[in-house]
Amino acid sequence: MKNYNLFTIKALPLPIILLFAAFDLKEQPEDMASAPKMNLSEYAFFTGKLADLKPAEGVFPYEVNAPLFSDYAEKARFIYLPAGTEMVYDSAGAFRFPQGAVLIKNFYYFTDATKPELGRRILETRLLIHEAKGWKALEYIWNDTQTDAVLEVAGGTMPVSWIDANGKKQAIDYIAPNLNQCKGCHSYDGQFVPIGTTARQLNHTHEGVNQLRNWHMSGLLLLPVGFDVTTAPQLTDYRKTDAPLADKARAYLDGNCAHCHNPHGPASTSGMFLEASQQDPERLGINKPPVAAGRGSGNRKFSIVPGKPNESILLYRMESDDTGIRMPELGRQLAHREGVEIIRQWIKNM
Repeated sequence: MKNYNLFTIKALPLPIILLFAAFDLKEQPEDMASAPKMNLSEYAFFTGKLADLKPAEGVFPYEVNAPLFSDYAEKARFIYLPAGTEMVYDSAGAFRFPQGAVLIKNFYYFTDATKPELGRRILETRLLIHEAKGWKALEYIWNDTQTDAVLEVAGGTMPVSWIDANGKKQAIDYIAPNLNQCKGCHSYDGQFVPIGTTARQLNHTHEGVNQLRNWHMSGLLLLPVGFDVTTAPQLTDYRKTDAPLADKARAYLDGNCAHCHNPHGPASTSGMFLEASQQDPERLGINKPPVAAGRGSGNRKFSIVPGKPNESILLYRMESDDTGIRMPELGRQLAHREGVEIIRQWIKNM
């Protein structure tokens, strides 16, 4: 829709002014090519009370199999597709999205994770908007009253406390990234791309309903002829206690490390590639010396030493909360206790 300023509207004939008054001037989500909105509510992605995150028409939730750890924050993920469009399946990389599509990810903490009914606090909402020139990232920080979120290109820091799933009180200064930091991870051969919208992440089944098949039946996803969900790539949910250890470990590394540690990612020069499909032991890091030694190696010689997790650089960097040592470098301050233990046991049992 063309943008009119106040002076333009005053100059129009009265019937035209009345027409504008009768029309909802809040642009609908179809128009994403304009300048970024200052408030999240202006996109109309959600209906009713914004903090309830009740999706509007054209917006639908999605889940991933192996989520990226973000200081124990919970995430509510949604996709917006313009009317009459659909995603296109890709067996290896990110799905292809139509122009105007938006990936919406909300980060929040339950007041008490043992009692979710007590409520939550949403801290940030990240948007990835697919424009004609490619993907654009936008960062919105929620206000204390949880009525809206405001555009903040520089990110922000917010103190937050919560009761975790073990009943223990936790507190951190939560960090929302700036837009340059977003680009640091969302990179494939130098191009900005989504991370979690791959077949291996989205081939997800909950209560007997497969996400890909459901989207296809709803006209939201174009699948190849003869597609069989049972043979499509799929990461193991590493949070499931009954899943095989090796499958959990490889899924964890894929979901938390492989967006950088792959031949096309920001960490391609490391020679350590952690996709779940990687079969070369040395590229996976087994008995592989680091390309650049230093404080980040912890005086250890190899990335992964089979049977010896305490001599493995990978585990050392996962356990650290030092900004100059920890991996991933961005997106976390705390060590992921459960993830560290999965990788520890995996290396120990090699």
